[in-house]
Amino acid sequence: MLSRHPSKEIIGKKGEELKGKTIALCITGSVAAVRCVEIARELMRHGAEVYAVMSQMAQKIIHPYLMEWATGNPVITELTGKIEHVALAGKHSWKVDLVLVAPATANTIGKIAHGVDDTPPTSVVSTALGSNTPIIVVPAMHESMYQHQIIKENIEKLKKIGIEFIGPRIEEQTAKIADTSEIIDAVISKLMIQDFSGLRVLVTAGPTVEYLDPIRIISNRSSGKMGVAVAREAMWRGADVTLIYGLGTASPPRGVRLLNVETTEEMYKAVVSELKAKKYDVVVSAAAAADFSPSKPYKKKVSTQKVSKLVLELEATKKIVDEVKVVSPKSFLVAFKAEYKLKNEELIKRAYQRLLECNADLIVANDVGRKGTMFGADTNEVFII
Repeated sequence: MLSRHPSKEIIGKKGEELKGKTIALCITGSVAAVRCVEIARELMRHGAEVYAVMSQMAQKIIHPYLMEWATGNPVITELTGKIEHVALAGKHSWKVDLVLVAPATANTIGKIAHGVDDTPPTSVVSTALGSNTPIIVVPAMHESMYQHQIIKENIEKLKKIGIEFIGPRIEEQTAKIADTSEIIDAVISKLMIQDFSGLRVLVTAGPTVEYLDPIRIISNRSSGKMGVAVAREAMWRGADVTLIYGLGTASPPRGVRLLNVETTEEMYKAVVSELKAKKYDVVVSAAAAADFSPSKPYKKKVSTQKVSKLVLELEATKKIVDEVKVVSPKSFLVAFKAEYKLKNEELIKRAYQRLLECNADLIVANDVGRKGTMFGADTNEVFII
């Protein structure tokens, strides 16, 4: 017999933010239960051990075998002499670290709000409330039900006793379950050490663009993944994060304050405005702002039928990172320096010179010409100087 379920091989594949944490995933009778495999496995990829707890109605939507396959653990479908709800969430040292109710129907929310525990999920929640175990609820139902005054009152009642709610998304007259990434962010933020609590962090990320004409642009291949990852990590660790984001392809986390920009000038103004308006403890300048802009951009689309050759005059754009310490001298400044196919010694030398020029506290240097470190890659190799 196998000593370890094969499905557990994915634990920690994306990170160790939830390493050593155990989560009870309570599944109720919403059609959104079909998302629970994805939710469970994403939690596992970030290091968590997951135990599924299913109501009778949830079992009519997805089979318990599916959740056993997903988590690698036995699924609780009824309460027996093993007192499963107490084993999971009772007041003892081996209880779960978090109870996640996803999806949560209007019926289940109402039961929790009124102390009714007649299903395995509601019994686990009731026990967790008595043992001061953190609880996150993710509603999913028809919009008309979600807008019901009593449902709203039930949600507010539960929020007042410390239960956290994520979502829903209102689409197609339905209060849909929150995106998986939003749920994962909420769980990690709840369970990670909040060592950035009280800090205000400003992050720039993504590429900026400069317009050649109203349609065509000059830019670079930055995806924004690095800056978005930094913003997400700071948010997970409790910081108040503002992300000034160019036209990147990486999805920004929902828990940060997001300011979208396009051009280098717009990003420059946004950074200076933020630094003048608020005290930021840390500024991470991870954006790949366009370094050059057409001196005289065309006001109308340039027709290739009339112009066979186009000569452009470019001028340097403003260096955003150079203004940070001027406007906010006490901010801890993290600069970034991207180079292409240099030896390590030269890469470090150029990065250190740039650190001195912009008065940064540290600089992150990487060579985007190396395999695995190119723009858009999921991996990176950097020198922190």
